[in-house]
Amino acid sequence: MSAPAPSPLAIVDAEPLPRQEEVLTEAALAFVAELHRRFTPRRDELLARRAERRAEIARTSTLDFLTETAAIRADDSWKVAPAPEALNDRRVEITGPTDRKMTINALNSGAKVWLADFEDASAPTWENVVLGQLNLIDAYTRTIDFTDPKSGKSYALKANEELATVVMRPRGWHLNERHLVDADGTPVPGALVDFGLYFFHNAKRLLGLGKGPYFYLPKTESHLEARLWNEIFVFAQDYVGIPQGTVRATVLIETITAAYEMEEILYELRDHASGLNAGRWDYLFSIVKNFRDGGAKFVLPDRNAVTMTAPFMRAYTELLVRTCHKRGAHAIGGMAAFIPSRRDAEVNKVAFEKVRADKDREANDGFDGSWVAHPDLVPIAMESFDKVLGDKPNQKDRLREDVDVKAADLIAIDSLDAKPTYAGLVNAVQVGIRYIEAWLRGLGAVAIFNLMEDAATAEISRSQIWQWINAGVVLDNGEKVTADLARKVAAEELANIKAEIGDEAFAAGNWQQAHDLLLTVSLDEDYADFLTLPAYEQLKG
Repeated sequence: MSAPAPSPLAIVDAEPLPRQEEVLTEAALAFVAELHRRFTPRRDELLARRAERRAEIARTSTLDFLTETAAIRADDSWKVAPAPEALNDRRVEITGPTDRKMTINALNSGAKVWLADFEDASAPTWENVVLGQLNLIDAYTRTIDFTDPKSGKSYALKANEELATVVMRPRGWHLNERHLVDADGTPVPGALVDFGLYFFHNAKRLLGLGKGPYFYLPKTESHLEARLWNEIFVFAQDYVGIPQGTVRATVLIETITAAYEMEEILYELRDHASGLNAGRWDYLFSIVKNFRDGGAKFVLPDRNAVTMTAPFMRAYTELLVRTCHKRGAHAIGGMAAFIPSRRDAEVNKVAFEKVRADKDREANDGFDGSWVAHPDLVPIAMESFDKVLGDKPNQKDRLREDVDVKAADLIAIDSLDAKPTYAGLVNAVQVGIRYIEAWLRGLGAVAIFNLMEDAATAEISRSQIWQWINAGVVLDNGEKVTADLARKVAAEELANIKAEIGDEAFAAGNWQQAHDLLLTVSLDEDYADFLTLPAYEQLKG
């Protein structure tokens, strides 16, 4: 018996966009509607399960590898599907939003992969959601160009064989798309909108280009969430008539719960899996979120003091490499977020040295590739991996059997010899306000103090303020972190911004709104699961 006709989806509260009819076709929306009908109920169950698991962590203040999946971990016979040629060499990946200029620059950057981001590097305005899809369609049909209205500089694609392979990142499971609703007025999950539109329009086209529909899956918290994605891939491939296994997914291990289920996540996706990625800010945010009431031993110091060499972060990254290579998957390292300065050569020199040291460490630890946020960093990261890989596309043959990570190692936060500082509190407030203000203007990737920041940055900033207040942290200057101290620092930062940019620019921005929102999510007794949920209610467009 054939499936019932999908419920029609309605576009609500959205201004018409140029060429939107090329993306929001009847057939594409029918596909998204069918994804919504089949899979949103399970998504809802899994979000409820997240809350249950968080309550259990609050009760026990611990995590462990799952007993019910021990047989999967013990079975050495299974592997993920072999990587397709276009995803076999991933030594440098550039990340960024899908605006028109970034699309061209990222594809031309010399990186092996572009993470085309509809998630943390993109504020989910309707314009960004729809026109981002259009830009990718135009890139694949080579009808994309861009002329900067300020400089007059023109941008165009290089030859196909010189372009990065696209791995697209949809929104996380927790976010809905308010502008696309079903017959009952229920919004469609943003993940299904982003995945559905991209897959429907581009899956066959990508096969014709010798590539395929490849995805990064964000904020996954369990192997059951990976299982849901696998079911979606199986259905989607049948729906458009392409072979099973064409889709490839790389999962970001950027939640503390997922770190305990890496093998199970690969197992659930094994016919469609291509690797795991080691995030940083979202991972730290997840630790604070889950262990926020676990006492002093779970208090994180200043975010910039928590490098990837911290013992608990090193345990996580080494376990990720070992897990991936044991199962034939790529292990992809974290972000080099530095933004080169055209004005300060000394700042660049110091930053480039740090980036090189970070990428050398990852390459020597066995990672198969790593992320950068700016085209100028591609050659630095490439050099680090070229030194280790040579002509090999990856180093999956390095099994890292010397690595032995215990469950307690992943949450040994107090193994880090660093403490919260007043400067760290100021930085969290500064970055939080500046990022949220830009996000409310529709920008998801924002250069702040020579670093490319995204939504994960704001999450760790507000989470640390919340944690330090609720844990009664005393800073290096002897001051105790209180709500009043946070308000004082935020007021000073707002005044500094006004003095820095002038009254007119200040009035034209969303500065007061950003200040208020940061304080709301940092000071509220009930910790908001995601900053982007209350922020989305205030996002225009």
